[in-house]
Amino acid sequence: MTSLSTNSRSRTESAPKAPTAVIACGALGPSIRQIVDRRGWKVELHLLSALLHNQPRHIAPRVEQLARRLQARGQNVIFAYADCGTYGALDDVGERLGIGRLRGQHCYDVFAGPEALRDLFGDEPGTYLLTDFLVQSFRRTVVVELGLDRHPELWGDYFAHYQRVVWLAQRRSERLDAEAKSIADLFGLPLVVVDVGTIGLELELEELLNATNEASPANECDHRA
Repeated sequence: MTSLSTNSRSRTESAPKAPTAVIACGALGPSIRQIVDRRGWKVELHLLSALLHNQPRHIAPRVEQLARRLQARGQNVIFAYADCGTYGALDDVGERLGIGRLRGQHCYDVFAGPEALRDLFGDEPGTYLLTDFLVQSFRRTVVVELGLDRHPELWGDYFAHYQRVVWLAQRRSERLDAEAKSIADLFGLPLVVVDVGTIGLELELEELLNATNEASPANECDHRA
């Protein structure tokens, strides 16, 4: 973490400001790191567990707790979250603390765009979506978390109405291709791969960072609890 210190030789000289803190869903972590490294952005990344999506009511309180702590250190903060099943609770936190988030209802919106998703579900409502993170973690975040490793007979109860698996691919590789195919085989369904990259996420992050950097510190409220 970056620490702040005053210059004892000049009381009028301001301490260097800590980098903007990005509070992000762990599912977006690898993509955000790649973008940040490539763009050379000076940010401080804080990842919360992607398993919070299994109990999304906990997302907003956890994000708020961390955001208040970072703001109390004098840092600007952005949320690398979409709504993520919080039904507006995360927006309420952002409004109280003056913090923006990624547009959209979920990370699928961020990666593919809402229009593309509407087309996908318009073509086939029974579409199960994957991202790179879900491809890599499916057997833990889905199979284990839903108890399907212990009760495989429940598979049909969860997934009987799906007709295809669509992978919104950020960075394809032979390993991910093989894993995505094996997940589709678990469903017994065809796999469709849509190469979306990370440009949607990158543009959203850039907009949030620009808006945060342009905000005047003199007009910022004291958001400490």
